[in-house]
Amino acid sequence: MPGAGDETFWESPVFRDLAEELLRMSRRRTNIFTGARLENSAFSILWTLSDGRPRTLRELSDELDLEQSTVNRQVNAAIKHGYLERFEVPGQLSRLIRPTAEGSEAFEHDGMLRAQRLIRVFSDLAPGTPESLLHELRAFNDAYERTDARQHHQEPAAR
Repeated sequence: MPGAGDETFWESPVFRDLAEELLRMSRRRTNIFTGARLENSAFSILWTLSDGRPRTLRELSDELDLEQSTVNRQVNAAIKHGYLERFEVPGQLSRLIRPTAEGSEAFEHDGMLRAQRLIRVFSDLAPGTPESLLHELRAFNDAYERTDARQHHQEPAAR
């Protein structure tokens, strides 16, 4: 396979097909699940918080790889709907964010809807398996993050 530095790579059918499949997958991020209670942004935040560890706004922004102002708007919308709450911790400047009972229940509900859809998709996945897809997606994401980290490390600091 041609390398990314090879100009013919951009013209290769494999690159075009990979780009198309990645675009198709990215469109799935905005799918609306019939019966869902949460907006996708609230689900993503609750997914991040589902490990039981409250986060600061900055930590959520870093983990979601979004601008802090964007996450702040999303958190405020989820708070308005009763899914999240901010709370103070003595001795800490930043307030922490955690799910409310209603948020946890809505997350479980919507998580089940998503899991049921994946079960249906995986039952139709041929000739692959969920395990092989996981293996390849993890390898791709790991390589992407390594490449991104190397690129940021090589770029000169902004002046």
